[in-house]
Amino acid sequence: MRDIQNIVILTGAGVSAESGVPTFRSKGGVTYWDVYENDLAPKCYRIEDVCTPEALAADPELVHRFYDLRRAALATVEPNAAHHALARLDAAWEGELLIVTQNVDDLHERAGATRMLHMHGELLSALCAVCGAREPWSGALPEGSVCGACGAAALRPDIVFFGEMPYQMERIEAALAKADLFVSIGTSGAVYPAAGFVQTAAYHGARTLELNLDPSMGSVFFEETRIGAAGVLVPAWVDELLS
Repeated sequence: MRDIQNIVILTGAGVSAESGVPTFRSKGGVTYWDVYENDLAPKCYRIEDVCTPEALAADPELVHRFYDLRRAALATVEPNAAHHALARLDAAWEGELLIVTQNVDDLHERAGATRMLHMHGELLSALCAVCGAREPWSGALPEGSVCGACGAAALRPDIVFFGEMPYQMERIEAALAKADLFVSIGTSGAVYPAAGFVQTAAYHGARTLELNLDPSMGSVFFEETRIGAAGVLVPAWVDELLS
């Protein structure tokens, strides 16, 4: 590892799942999220009903309620050992490092990571559909909330819906082109463009490592895959890298 200078790390739902953050699941060909309401049994929300531009246009009240519930749930979870290990690496690594997360929670930040970006948006942010301004948002986001920048009643969850372009792709592509090491943690390898990052990094000469609970759909593209819980694998890998 002595020849490693520039690192790009991709984190997915498997990292936050160990903190108790629900992930989307598939059953009978339907993909959905389980979200708890008032400590009752979880309600299933289908992706097409809450996570597409068409869903927002068709039933904005439902979409806003879904993300209000997810935003409120963040207060009940804490960063786990994987988040803390990556924050420790962020603080100690003298070369370039970029943590690209597919997760929309703030657990990396709460653990102390700073060299990172959210490619799929953030629950604790609101986006103006008119002017594109963003503002921090921690409470409920009712339909018709007013943008502080332009005054339009057009704030929506700052989430990349299915069918929309992920954020900061140019920055990600530039980092992948310079990377000596690409590491994917807790991802399914099923959602593009993130699923293709390993191939991009390898094309530019990076070494590639997967840390996952199970082999991902893209495991074949990695030089090495380590199987296990992120809370165990990530601290051990960070210790190895910094030793």
